[in-house]
Order: sequence, then C-alpha cells, then structure tokens
Amino acid sequence: MKRAVIFDYGGVLMQTVDYTPRQRWDQRLGLSPGGVERVVHGSTSWVQVQQGVITLEDYWQDIAQQFNLDDSALRELAHDFYDGDRLDRDLIHYIHELRAADYPVALLSNAPAKLASDLQTLGIVHLFNPLVISAHIGVMKPDPRAFQTVLTQLGRPATETVFVDDMLANVEAATALGIHGIHYQAGMDLRATLQPLIGFPME
Repeated sequence: MKRAVIFDYGGVLMQTVDYTPRQRWDQRLGLSPGGVERVVHGSTSWVQVQQGVITLEDYWQDIAQQFNLDDSALRELAHDFYDGDRLDRDLIHYIHELRAADYPVALLSNAPAKLASDLQTLGIVHLFNPLVISAHIGVMKPDPRAFQTVLTQLGRPATETVFVDDMLANVEAATALGIHGIHYQAGMDLRATLQPLIGFPME
C-alpha cells in the first residue's frame, strides 16, 4: 500500500517570499517591525475565523478596528498583506507527479473556509483528496481531532501516512499519533526527504 502524503498549505505550498508589503504597513501605521503581522495573524479573531466561529468579513472588521482603518484602507491592507506570497510551483509539480503515480495526497490546513475557493482559483484544488480545512471541521492543528479527521477521510492508519508542516508543534502532534512527520523549512528538498518514506521517485 502506498503511503498517503498530507501537506500543510501556508508556509509549505504557499510561502511568503517578500515581506516588503507588510513592512510598508508597519511604517505606515507607526509599528515596530512585524507589528502588522502580529495583529493580522496573532489576534483572537484570526483563531476564530480559522475555527469557523466567525466569518472572514467579521475577522477583517476586527483588524480594521484594531488599526482604526476605514473600508478603503482595509481593502488595501487585505491585498498588500498577502502580496508577497507565492505558490511553490516546483512543489506543485511534484504533487502532480505523486498523483500521476497513484499516491494519495491530502491537504490539512488551519485556514478560513475561503481557502477552498482560493485553491480553485489557483487551479490546484483537484490535487488534494481529501481537502481538510480547519474552518470546515471546527478544530485546528495541533488538536489530534484535526489529524484524525484527515486519517478517517483518507481511510488510512496513521503509520501509512506522512505529514508535512512548517510548524513544529503540528509535526510533533502528528508524530505522537503515529504519523510520519516532516518539519518543513524553506529551501528543503521535499522530493529527497520524502523518497525514503514513500519510495518515490524510484531509485
């Protein structure tokens, strides 16, 4: 039986390669470096939208209130914040190869529900079956229930899966369940790292 590979999204498939747009907002709002990111991805509302408790619109309104932004400025921030993010095309090509070789590939992401439509827009949603988004299931990694959900939908025991995530806490939680965890770091050669675990590509 071929092992299933479960990928995280943000920080693995989609990476922030240019922090300049966020840095400009730090300066614009008179914040210390990283200040905007600490609010946008560190607020209670960010957790809530990823759990599906509030809508994406409610989340951004909370950010607007924290920064005292009008609607126009909020739209600018929402655009600029992710303007330095890029899809790892080499990794996507590798995933295409995995699928062509009949390897099960899943996505397990802490994200708002909108991620599903974003993947559709990017033309890659078809690569992941199942697609498990925290806002859809109401729990986030590293909660064991998130991993159990993807295992159940894959129909695989933990030992027959590999999980790739850039957050060490998530990898450790997966490993505790018996999943083969890989702590992804920028520049890692995942093809070479995964090969001993899944036997692809063949040596």
